[in-house]
Amino acid sequence: MTLFSIGRICVKLAGRDAGRKCVVVEAVDDRFVVVDGNVRRKKVNTRHLEPLAETIDIKNKASHSDVATAFEKMGEAVWDKKSKKPAARPRRVKKARAAEEKSTKKPTKKDSTKVVKEVKKPVEEKPVDVSKETAPEVVEKADENPVKPKE
Repeated sequence: MTLFSIGRICVKLAGRDAGRKCVVVEAVDDRFVVVDGNVRRKKVNTRHLEPLAETIDIKNKASHSDVATAFEKMGEAVWDKKSKKPAARPRRVKKARAAEEKSTKKPTKKDSTKVVKEVKKPVEEKPVDVSKETAPEVVEKADENPVKPKE
């Protein structure tokens, strides 16, 4: 008789169900066993189990309901699967109704036409025409400090 025989109560040491009680339901080989109880029914490594002195009388490959009744007699909790409800399928909408809904919707960025914004260009500075006829004072100063024309 091995340490992890069928019906041996154990405590899970590792994984999501660590710290919970379970029972060995099936011995796969000398290293792996299938457990059930207050854990998910799963094949686990025996290194992740701590065997207790307690045993329960169950058959090889016992179902979850058999394990649940045995755990209830012991006064232990049993893990029950909480299945998610599938989402309702979306209803098909007829083409006419879809067109109405489209027309009543507010336009989105994709639907609206592109608005072109006018970009203000910086004002180019025009060179001051320095001639004797337009500004004689400026011309006198310009003669003193000659300005090189920009190329």
